[in-house]
Amino acid sequence: MSLKLEFVERIEKGEKIAALCREFKVTRTTGHKWWKRYKEGGYAALEEQSRRPKSAPLATAEDIVIAVLAERAAHPRWGPRKLEVVLRRRFGEQTPSERTVARILRRAQKVRERRRRRPISVVDRAPQVQAQAPNDVWSVDFKGWWRTLDGARCEPLTVRDACSRFVLTTAIVSTREAVVRPIFEQLFRRYGLPKSIQCDNGVPFISVRARCGLSALSAWWVSLGIAIVRSRPGSPQDNGGHERMHSDMAAEVQAWPAPDQATQQKALDRWRQEFNHVRPHEALGGKTPAEVYKVQEKRKPKVYTYPRGMLVRLADAGGGVSLDGERYILGLPFKGLSVGLQFVDRFHVRVWLHELDLGSLEVVPLVHVSHFDEPTALAVRKKRGRK
Repeated sequence: MSLKLEFVERIEKGEKIAALCREFKVTRTTGHKWWKRYKEGGYAALEEQSRRPKSAPLATAEDIVIAVLAERAAHPRWGPRKLEVVLRRRFGEQTPSERTVARILRRAQKVRERRRRRPISVVDRAPQVQAQAPNDVWSVDFKGWWRTLDGARCEPLTVRDACSRFVLTTAIVSTREAVVRPIFEQLFRRYGLPKSIQCDNGVPFISVRARCGLSALSAWWVSLGIAIVRSRPGSPQDNGGHERMHSDMAAEVQAWPAPDQATQQKALDRWRQEFNHVRPHEALGGKTPAEVYKVQEKRKPKVYTYPRGMLVRLADAGGGVSLDGERYILGLPFKGLSVGLQFVDRFHVRVWLHELDLGSLEVVPLVHVSHFDEPTALAVRKKRGRK
């Protein structure tokens, strides 16, 4: 305070503000502010003023907080949105927003945090992929989407042979299984089946909440005799060759959006033709993918017979199988597929989809069955009068 007093008194004696500001080591803005306050209110105006805001529009009044908690206690199942509507009837414009109501409930520990559902099927090791010949491994993915000039969304499904780098398709389709499956049916008819398919953990290829991470699409692949190779979550480097092809597509096609989706598909078809038949690849010794992708014999779906001792069941429309009059759920990805049931003991059955172990089921024990094989189980059913 004494500093300010001396400052203004010396100004009254005729000293320059600029020189005093340099001497007192304050900015000119501060110096002029002190002088203005002194002229308007005298020495009292030089006292330090509170920096507290005159109003706090974001502060929530105590009575409103109490009202929020009271309404929550009266209606435990109501969320912030409903509570905000009810409170507005009482408090009008002073009613806090939905987010503020949610914050009040959270601070009062009136909200039970949802537990995140942990995935059942997780890959924690990088896949070991060896493609010695064409159709040994196909890699599949959806290219990151972009929009055409008319606003249509383009998210091409890309399928590539890992050995030859031959791109089998770049189709602009949705990620729904009902749309993607016909694309693969066409590819299988034209090029034959691969021994394995490598994919990431996205839809429609993988369902981390299902047995073995299989979706309806990948379960169908397994039923055809195709092995599934999964990349680790958030690890695009596990499928680096495919991502490298996507970067070429981004630079040569995505960077030049077409007027509409149909024209964009034609541009992708032209790009695929040049990529496969014109562009030489250093990894192929200067050859084009089309020169390397030579399939002697198209691989057809594998006719699989479950080993003796397994019960074979066809999963129904709900993904369930029946055993000794009881229904057990496997999951929707397996509907319409034949699975093998291998008895482990009286309470557990191991489920197989061809050679893939889907895990075990806890079942109601089969009485009078000491050897868990198919002939014995059938004998038990005949004795009970069942087919």
